[in-house]
Amino acid sequence: MRRMQYHETIKVPSERIGVIVGRNGRVRKRIEELTNVKIDVDSTGIVTIIRSVDTEDPVLAWKARDIVRAMARGFSPKNAFALVDDDTRLVVISLRESVGTSPTQLKRVAGRIIGENGRTRRLIEQITETKLSVYGKTVSLIGSDPGLDYAQRAVDMLVKGAPHGAVYSQLERMRREMNRQRAELWEPTDL
Repeated sequence: MRRMQYHETIKVPSERIGVIVGRNGRVRKRIEELTNVKIDVDSTGIVTIIRSVDTEDPVLAWKARDIVRAMARGFSPKNAFALVDDDTRLVVISLRESVGTSPTQLKRVAGRIIGENGRTRRLIEQITETKLSVYGKTVSLIGSDPGLDYAQRAVDMLVKGAPHGAVYSQLERMRREMNRQRAELWEPTDL
């Protein structure tokens, strides 16, 4: 009986192929181990993810896809591997849809998101407990809710031209909300 396979292909930028493969193939092998798939990477940037249909957890192939997409969008393997966790997701935001294709506009908006010496990016990551990558014409986020939602809101405000001070104030409100939610989670309930 022939074993059925599922496969998906992803086109990645050529300069990110080395990150996905890793030294001596270590990163690719680690993805395969964590997600129970086979990964083929060709020199043109086509990554093929193959899983057997009888694999116990078919969701693992999607996780492999997201890990590869995250590395293709500028994340380190260490940050991308966080996507193995069930609560952690990848969100890719196209700047082209918001600001058009003008290289000047794309560079300006990317600069606003990163901030002077990376300050804005670091602040978003710290407060929302996410990871952020600005790469090419995209902004990508790795995290879990509610932080991931808050990080998306902050990026959206910056893309739309909100002053940095307003974004920082909003981030502080988000931090208080996240802390409040955590406190409620640990409060004993009356039985």
